[in-house]
Amino acid sequence: MELASYSDFAVRLVNTEEPARGADTLTSVEAVRALFGPSSQAARRATEADVTRFRSVRARLRAVFGAADAGEATRAVDLLNSLLLEYPVSPQISGHGYLDEEGRPRWHMHLADHPSNATAGYAATAAMGLAFHLTEHGVDRLGLCQAAPCRNAYLDTSTNRSRRYCSDRCATRANVAAYRARKRLETERSADTGRTAETSQEMTARTER
Repeated sequence: MELASYSDFAVRLVNTEEPARGADTLTSVEAVRALFGPSSQAARRATEADVTRFRSVRARLRAVFGAADAGEATRAVDLLNSLLLEYPVSPQISGHGYLDEEGRPRWHMHLADHPSNATAGYAATAAMGLAFHLTEHGVDRLGLCQAAPCRNAYLDTSTNRSRRYCSDRCATRANVAAYRARKRLETERSADTGRTAETSQEMTARTER
């Protein structure tokens, strides 16, 4: 597995909350376990105490995305480094599940899963994945959706660094809103032009009298 792919752990956790909408799906140990995926043994270690711990890590990860989205690259890196220091990882060479044509393992880097609790394991994986993504693609590839009030986190993998929304749905919604705003402005300008013309005609008529 490419280590940068672990950055999806960070996105999944951050997007369990939508602050502007007052929505939060991270409210139970089942929600915590769901973040790991159905095949993860680490999810079994999750307890009720991890709900609060996960929320704390979530706030710190959102701050990383927020700083990156605001163009504060150094702050984003500093915030991520603090997570890496607090939640270190143990990389290992693995070959499970990947065989070449001759049946030999395709060796790759893997993050060992033996932390003290579920939060530590998830936070370490998310922070390391995000760090690899950031250093490989750039800080400006981390963003928050521009379709208010969404503000979900996303990783920009576009070729021209043009992504501004977390999903096609939000992009469409934003484009429709922008189109309607332009139409309203055009209508208002047309109405103003019409009123100006009527006023001018009235003044001309009075003058001719």
